[in-house]
Amino acid sequence: MDISYKTLMRDGLWDNNPVLAQSLALCPTLAVTSTATNGLGMGLATLLVLILTNLVISLFRNIVTPEVRIPVLILLIAAVVTVIDMMINAFLHDLYKVLGLFIPLIVTNCIILGRAEAFASRHSILPSMVDGLAMGLGFTLALVAFGGVREIIGSGTLFANASVLLGSAFKFLELTLIQDYRGYLLMILPPGGFLVMGFFMAGKRAIDARLQQRAHLVSLSHAQASS
Repeated sequence: MDISYKTLMRDGLWDNNPVLAQSLALCPTLAVTSTATNGLGMGLATLLVLILTNLVISLFRNIVTPEVRIPVLILLIAAVVTVIDMMINAFLHDLYKVLGLFIPLIVTNCIILGRAEAFASRHSILPSMVDGLAMGLGFTLALVAFGGVREIIGSGTLFANASVLLGSAFKFLELTLIQDYRGYLLMILPPGGFLVMGFFMAGKRAIDARLQQRAHLVSLSHAQASS
């Protein structure tokens, strides 16, 4: 079966975005996106897990029997997440303290097991890794967007403490957009996460409807021109 890498990337980034389209992993999405920095850190960790788990599961797809496939997938995912959890604790300890339990809980993230079962266990290595990359990027972009909006409205900053949590290389991301801004505490609290998520999902549906309507009009005009 031919795999379109362009379609895989489009699915992960937009059409089948894990958060905006599939409504998966909403617990970490709502919990860690009080700032764009937290969202970026969680997104990158999940991105790495997706790529590595899809790689490993694709390698073992012809060895694992259907009767034990799900338990084996969970064990492989848990092994990868454990290694990444230890690496973040060792090299990005401040970020580890912020994200806390949500890093090991990546094992239970529906995106990971969903892509492993639906795609990686049925396709070769390269398409599986591209699928993991696309879904991971889509998830990361959603988390950064959520966290960015909440942080700007809540405190007037963007990527605050990025150099502390992610390392000095991320110092350039730290911005103060509104000086002497008192902010809206509601946006940093859990209700703000639900509000932002609702607006983003509604916006995606509105854009999709507009694009579908435009494509329909274009097809009609082509049909009329050919007739």
